[in-house]
Amino acid sequence: MTTQPQRFEILLVPGHIENLRGADPADKALRVAVVEATGETGASGYPRYRGQGLEADIDPETRTVEALLVDGSELGYGLTAMIAPQHGS
Repeated sequence: MTTQPQRFEILLVPGHIENLRGADPADKALRVAVVEATGETGASGYPRYRGQGLEADIDPETRTVEALLVDGSELGYGLTAMIAPQHGS
């Protein structure tokens, strides 16, 4: 039995950041938000998470943001959404 995470921290970072060179992605984030499971499935087919102005469909196995709304709009051009790394795992 697998249980899906109930919470993720999403980082919105500039899209041009390709190599963090050991830096913590949170240090480069323009916005950080904690989203919590809603119990719904999004249009992408993945679980829906919501919080702090973000609404995201997240694949909990790969920790990939599959769909995202920021304050009700699509993610701005030049920004990338990523799940914050799990520290201490």
